[in-house]
Amino acid sequence: MLNEHIDLTGKTAIITGASRGIGEAAARRLAKANANVVALARSKADIERIASELGENARAIICDIADWHTVSAAFDRVFTEFGKVDILVNNAGIIDPINRIEDADVEGWSRAVDINLKGVLHCIRAVLPFMKANGEGTIINISSGAATSALEGWSHYCSTKAAVLMLTRCVAKEEGENGIRCVGLSPGTVATEFQRQIKAAGINPVSKLDWSQHIPPEWAAEAIAWLTTEESRVHDGGDFSIKTPAGRETVGLPAL
Repeated sequence: MLNEHIDLTGKTAIITGASRGIGEAAARRLAKANANVVALARSKADIERIASELGENARAIICDIADWHTVSAAFDRVFTEFGKVDILVNNAGIIDPINRIEDADVEGWSRAVDINLKGVLHCIRAVLPFMKANGEGTIINISSGAATSALEGWSHYCSTKAAVLMLTRCVAKEEGENGIRCVGLSPGTVATEFQRQIKAAGINPVSKLDWSQHIPPEWAAEAIAWLTTEESRVHDGGDFSIKTPAGRETVGLPAL
């Protein structure tokens, strides 16, 4: 554990897409920092296994973030059980179907909007009343270089990530004075199932990267933990990146 000084005792964190990859790594990292961790995902078996491994202060809730009513009910349940929500990590997202625009799967494109963008909105909308009642809170939206760079075959992903970046800025502007932070994390390419899907599609330079060029999800999780600290507040309303040596050094990660 790199930043051993991070202590989230008494804090409650909700992590979406927590069944694998960055979400699972974040759940494990925040639990190590003594937070109450609530793992949200559509995959029941995986999040229940993870929560059981994390101990009595962890919970697993099946949730499709594309469904507002399901999200609202899940967040109400967390508040009822823990009395507050201090940290929200909006990690859930999809990259399929990867296609050039002329071949776009319109229903798949729409599903990406429902999860990657509207899902983030649903979770933020659900958590804000609890954070405002508490007088503080931290919202971390997993971002991407795709938010600012056009990539062939990724029109759905680039568009939704660009929208989430603007949503991050809007939340910071509207809720900063209420003690609520909102910041994006752009981790670069991470060794997760996402990258297997990207490689299988074979479209654009990202699909050509060797597996060894992707960072481990634990590095992204360490950055998430660091973004809960006071020293990270200078990045509120923007995207903090660990794609650069400077960003990794800030978190205490290896230079690569």
